[in-house]
Amino acid sequence: MSQTASVWVVLLVALLAANLPFFNERLFGAVPLPAKRKSLAIRFTELVALYFIAGGIGLLFERRAGQISPQGWEFYAVTGALFIVLAFPGFTWRYLMKHRH
Repeated sequence: MSQTASVWVVLLVALLAANLPFFNERLFGAVPLPAKRKSLAIRFTELVALYFIAGGIGLLFERRAGQISPQGWEFYAVTGALFIVLAFPGFTWRYLMKHRH
């Protein structure tokens, strides 16, 4: 896989991972919870975990392409902000739109 394709794959994985907590009521999309609805705290905790999972996939692609670049706090601040921006459609759908029951 080329570097360009791996960048697009990581961005697509990050987009899907960022919206996963908001589009279902299961933990990580697989584990059913005893409560009928997930709380916002559980969704944010899941979002942080999925951020690190998506970052790990990106790290695997980077390792496969060659030497891994050292990252400082700036890298994590920017990628964390990008991940939160990618989660905005799911957050909007879950909390800001009216749903008919």
